[in-house]
Amino acid sequence: MALAIPFEISVQELKEWMDSGKDFVLIDVREPNEFATANIGGKLIPLNTLPEHLAEFDPEAELVVHCKMGGRSGMAVEFMRRNGLPKARNLRGGIIAWSKEIDPKVPLY
Repeated sequence: MALAIPFEISVQELKEWMDSGKDFVLIDVREPNEFATANIGGKLIPLNTLPEHLAEFDPEAELVVHCKMGGRSGMAVEFMRRNGLPKARNLRGGIIAWSKEIDPKVPLY
């Protein structure tokens, strides 16, 4: 039996993935004004537009979804997993956790 893919990933794990060159897609489900204020290089797909973007993702791809604190991205991951993207994961604590624990140059807002 295959192991279940964890629902969440920590900012430390994401940093390890980035540093190791792991193949994954980072998705930012915040609004464009939030993205303009602070971002960590994800593909901007605001949460309310996510349904129309689902077909763009490979069902086999590792997907990491983030927002400001993890609430919107958690909803996005639930939606994505229900719609054929079993490897979608929520970034626990969002970009706020990233700023506090990984890169303080990313602005808090």
